[in-house]
Amino acid sequence: MPSKHSSRLAALTVAAVCSTVSAVVLVSPAHADAVHIHDIQGTTRTSPLAGKPVTDVAGVVTGVRNYGSTKGFWFEDTAPDDDPATSEGVFVFTSSAPTVAVGDAVRVSGTVSEYVPGGASSGNQSLTEITKPVVTVDSSGNALPPATVIDAASVPAAYAPPGDPAANGSVNALPLRPSQYALDFYESLEGMNVRIGSSRVVTATDTHVELWVTVKPDEHPAPRGGTVYGSYDSQNTGRLQIQSLGAAAGFPTANVGDTLSGRTEGPLDYSQFGGYTLVARDLGTLEKGGLARETTRAQERNELAVATYNVENLDPGDGTFDAHASAIVDHLRSPDVVSLEEIQDNNGAKDDGTVAADVTVNKLIDAIVAAGGPRYDWRSIDPVNDQDGGEPGGNIRQVFLYNPARVSFTDRAGGDSTTPVGVTRTREGKAALTASPGRVDPANAAWKSSRKPLAGEFVFRGKTVFVIANHFASKGGDQALTAQFQPPARSSETQRHAQASAVNGFVKDILKTQKNADVVTLGDINDFEFSGTAQRLEDGDVLWSAIKSLPKGERYTYDYQGNSQVLDQILISPSIRRSDFAYDSVHINSEFSDQISDHDPQVLRFRP
Repeated sequence: MPSKHSSRLAALTVAAVCSTVSAVVLVSPAHADAVHIHDIQGTTRTSPLAGKPVTDVAGVVTGVRNYGSTKGFWFEDTAPDDDPATSEGVFVFTSSAPTVAVGDAVRVSGTVSEYVPGGASSGNQSLTEITKPVVTVDSSGNALPPATVIDAASVPAAYAPPGDPAANGSVNALPLRPSQYALDFYESLEGMNVRIGSSRVVTATDTHVELWVTVKPDEHPAPRGGTVYGSYDSQNTGRLQIQSLGAAAGFPTANVGDTLSGRTEGPLDYSQFGGYTLVARDLGTLEKGGLARETTRAQERNELAVATYNVENLDPGDGTFDAHASAIVDHLRSPDVVSLEEIQDNNGAKDDGTVAADVTVNKLIDAIVAAGGPRYDWRSIDPVNDQDGGEPGGNIRQVFLYNPARVSFTDRAGGDSTTPVGVTRTREGKAALTASPGRVDPANAAWKSSRKPLAGEFVFRGKTVFVIANHFASKGGDQALTAQFQPPARSSETQRHAQASAVNGFVKDILKTQKNADVVTLGDINDFEFSGTAQRLEDGDVLWSAIKSLPKGERYTYDYQGNSQVLDQILISPSIRRSDFAYDSVHINSEFSDQISDHDPQVLRFRP
């Protein structure tokens, strides 16, 4: 069954590992001494025999992968040693479709290799393999080695050992301590036949035909079924990715809160996208949990409702306009102001110099009206072509929708893609923007290949509210939580820190001019509420991330690799924080397999 893991593996990397195909022979080579699989795997993450030939390594085939670019099979020794740090299974990379079957007793000769999914620059751990194999099948239909159980009792609470400073923080050469660290535990089972019992789904089935479960049902649970990621220092060790060796059509379509019931069993792999993965030979049965999409309450007459919603690269050719309209009207209850992120230009990813997005926005507004919502008006600033990142040619940007029957927009000329908006004082001593809409510090290097913040002035019941719509730089390039470097490097946050400081400085300018100004800074911040990015946005107590007003189990807007986490935020100035505000993370996307965006919208209600 193809998956993003197999299809996206670099061909050159695979070719470097092996360029031959498997062959079944009747005699095995005699150029190397026979060893056991646990000798190959050793007691660290890399094999002590890497680069060396091995001969007649014996075991029973426990899984066969005949799809993708990493075809091969797993086999396991039936005579294990008594060292819990050494795995008894290993993957044999055959390049072409394997000719063995599950239950075959085989002897394999070949070269021990260390393959890094994603390449060495990814920082991922390596996968021990036998390449250039010559395979002898001695018998078929044999019983498989008993599966090792992965459950709440077996997986340690501590996530990973600190990396070796002498090796730039790598854990590769450190002795495995499987009873002490979760990553060591999983590594000690690399390539082995493993099993989980009934487990709750914590990331829905995605388009790459995979899902995530937790084997620790009591680990940071969310009321709706997920596992909440609330700290760099408190990793969720029970998360486990599930793929299948069977047909894609037979893979369950699961939502968060469903249960993969019964026995799920197969080899434990390591993937570029998610790390340790149970590649199921036998899948449990899906039991639906009945999760429903949330609906927030409507704002009261004297409440201003402000929302943020990432509509995921929306362009006129998409088929999701009606669904997004329903989300805004039926689930968000038609907020007064909506900050939209990832609105693409009028021809989407076609890179022909088009930057206008009026067709995209008006198509969404028409769909909202058809769904029974208000006819929103809108404001935005077209970006400079191909300068704001995102999908090439798409020119994503932030857009304000506002309901003119409830709120007005203060238009002030002068705002364009390259002119910075400033803050001035009115004759009444109030703060005002020099341009509305305007872009915050667009020439700042912090915004290179990234979306520039959009600032606007709104008036609700005679009160001015400043809204700043953001879409910070993505987490692309960060090392994975399962990386060989522990703790993993978060290189992408350097840019977000600079972006946060720029926005924080702009908010300080507003509050320096008018101490009690109502300022809402919102959008896809692409970082957690506990992150250094959020801390820089909040610097000087000029802003506060309002999602922190929710119970910890409800603080998430995005679901990634088994972690329910915060990426979208609405930050509020002190005057709003002191008011009787209400906050809601409206879970309509992130927990569902049929999501129309990977983000959940957020809604703030307050009385200016």
